[in-house]
Amino acid sequence: MALTGCGGSAGSDDVTLRLVAADYGDSAANSSEKYWDELAASFEAEHPGIHVEVDVYSWNDVDRKVRDLVDAGRAPDLAQIGAYADYAAKDELYEADDLLSIPTQADFVSRLSDAGEMRRVQYGMPFAASTRLLFYNKTLFSEAGLTPPKTWSELAADAKVLKSKGVEIPYALPLGPEEAQAETMQWLLSGGGGYTQDVGTYSLDSAENVRTFDWLKNELVGKGLTGPTAPAKLNRADAFAAFARGEVGMLNGHPTLMKTAAAKGIKFGMVPMPGAEGRSRTTMGVADWMMAFKKNGHREQAGEFLDYVYSTKNVLAFSRRYDLLPVTTSASAVMAEDPEDKDLAPFLEELPSAELYPVGETSWAGVSASVKQDIGKAVGPTGRPSAVLGELQRRAVIAESAE
Repeated sequence: MALTGCGGSAGSDDVTLRLVAADYGDSAANSSEKYWDELAASFEAEHPGIHVEVDVYSWNDVDRKVRDLVDAGRAPDLAQIGAYADYAAKDELYEADDLLSIPTQADFVSRLSDAGEMRRVQYGMPFAASTRLLFYNKTLFSEAGLTPPKTWSELAADAKVLKSKGVEIPYALPLGPEEAQAETMQWLLSGGGGYTQDVGTYSLDSAENVRTFDWLKNELVGKGLTGPTAPAKLNRADAFAAFARGEVGMLNGHPTLMKTAAAKGIKFGMVPMPGAEGRSRTTMGVADWMMAFKKNGHREQAGEFLDYVYSTKNVLAFSRRYDLLPVTTSASAVMAEDPEDKDLAPFLEELPSAELYPVGETSWAGVSASVKQDIGKAVGPTGRPSAVLGELQRRAVIAESAE
């Protein structure tokens, strides 16, 4: 899907920037093509001599498309995709310091900016962000006389009551291959663990993580509180769709679920993820990344364009269009004060302390794929969390040692 800014005829000294970007829309009507079309046209009007061509692909295809272009020696000037570490490790990317003005770079939310670093150098520029909250169906909770849980034991107790009232899926636990790494991380954090230790090394089979999955297997899955579909076969999209049909009592969700549920008339509430003993100290954050390739030598022009992309106006426009969180402090401050953005306020509050995937590790892509493939087995009828997490840790260590 090619997209070209409206800059008129090109002169001999003009530069054309090529950007490959992901599509955040769920239909042709709200495709990201329209966002980039408008932004490219307005940028070109203010920057004669720089033209912008954007190709937008679905999330199923965009990372592979960029990889194919790079492997073919035709790297784009810019890519907005899911990970940057592999390209940074091969010295194919400009450092953010060499691209952005000081005010632009300093405006990134620090948690996100830090996650864009490899060996303390920032290559990945956060483009879009989200956090997770526990969604619950207010109607089902009211009919059952329940209040939203603050601890795991309360969550299990609420799920048990919902099941007794005929709710098909008291708690949706999507550990299928679509996005199991997200649901897994949310639970690991709520149990005091995570994918890595403070020093950055993998710790998938830590005592905290094993305890978390033992609890999930025994107290939720084993007691029939996660619905008729085995968690290993339940994908996030299907869980969200079931919530929007009123079939789910609780599940972890990100901001886009608000619009989906509201469109179906579901009354819902959102609370921080419960922890083992109280509210989880840390929630999960997710960011997608912008990066600039050295291949074509357009550092100066790419920097001008990125300064424009990350203006408060444009960051807000994108975030509001797709119910995502701003990646800059200036846009976050505007959103926090605007009544029209009040629905996103609970997610925005979680962002400064959110923990992100270890995206600065080139091994993460392989570790994430392993988690997607196998973590659901840990809560299956014959699964042993310690064994499954131990095998995932073994593979992670091998991948890490190969970096």
